[in-house]
Amino acid sequence: MSRLLPGARTDVLVIGGGIIGLAVAWRAAQRGVRNVVVVDPDPGHGAAGVAAGMLAPVTELQYGEEPLLRLGMASNERYAAFAAELTEASGGLDTGYRRCGTIAVAQDSDDRAELRELHAFHQRLGLDSTWLTGREARRLEPMLAPGVRGGLHVADDHQVDPRRLLTALSAACERAGVLLHRAEAVELLVGGGRAVGARLSTGGTVTAGQVVLAAGPHSHRLPGLPPDVLPAIRPVKGQILRLRVPESYRPFLSRNVRAVVRGQHLYVVPRENGELVVGATTEEQGYDTTVTAGGVYELLRDAHELIPGITELPLVETSAGLRPGSPDNAPLLGPTALPGLVAATGHYRNGVLLTPVTADLVSEHLATGEVPELARPFTPLRFSPDRSTTKASA
Repeated sequence: MSRLLPGARTDVLVIGGGIIGLAVAWRAAQRGVRNVVVVDPDPGHGAAGVAAGMLAPVTELQYGEEPLLRLGMASNERYAAFAAELTEASGGLDTGYRRCGTIAVAQDSDDRAELRELHAFHQRLGLDSTWLTGREARRLEPMLAPGVRGGLHVADDHQVDPRRLLTALSAACERAGVLLHRAEAVELLVGGGRAVGARLSTGGTVTAGQVVLAAGPHSHRLPGLPPDVLPAIRPVKGQILRLRVPESYRPFLSRNVRAVVRGQHLYVVPRENGELVVGATTEEQGYDTTVTAGGVYELLRDAHELIPGITELPLVETSAGLRPGSPDNAPLLGPTALPGLVAATGHYRNGVLLTPVTADLVSEHLATGEVPELARPFTPLRFSPDRSTTKASA
């Protein structure tokens, strides 16, 4: 980590050193943007370190989210190359990217009917998903409960390890010349009708040609941010469990598994190193990140109903993080109504999935001043009165 000199000047200042901020900074440096600085009290950590890392644009799809699906598919298609490039750029650090596929299963007849409707929706959109009988699902994953009624197999929904990804991004940023500064941006500086930098908790200021706001659920709370530039980003709490699969039990699962149990969405993500990630609750509890007995119980109860053998595994970690949800649950990418201020936030449940495409789109805007076509439906300007999605902030 490096330190800024008081009153430093930079071309791009990224506020927020989580997975999105680091990826944007790395890509911007790669595109030739000079003097990129990331400010964060603890760069390389954040909510992504709690996430399971399931890359599932198809099985995550909900009705009415077709534009978000296109963005997610574009990002998923880039992931293999992104992960390989990042491993090389970081000096050989593995990201845990794994092409494993995902199955979504139904526990009862109601869930089966809902999954059938989702499969029909996939077919109408031309997506690659295969219907499975309960027997076929159990043949793919023998640890599934005998009562599983059916499922979908999506071969192109994969996974990555967000903790490894964060470590690799931090290393790649530093090797690319990005300055990671341990400090909190305590105020956005605005001058001449545009964003010009930030005041830091360590004292002094840093001025910048462009400022990227990538502070997750805290983005809209930055002091100095003019009203109506960003919509409120709500924090959505998610509790998650990590278990360990002993060598004698492996392979416990070969693919990501997701289901709806008692109306609650559940996923189980198996890592090659024997870790098994179970998540996640969805709680509107403000900025609280307390792990609760009830949350752990509900996750274990539902996971046991789906995969009975899971309760034989050692529980090694419980944690909670905050998803940044925008008013329409889609990300905020690109120019804001305040010239000089660019958004990269509001990814809700898709932050890890959308990391490669967010980095590409936002860094392209930083380098060229243009809004890439794929980003246009997602600029914060969609919440402005004129609903313009093409105005640039440069």
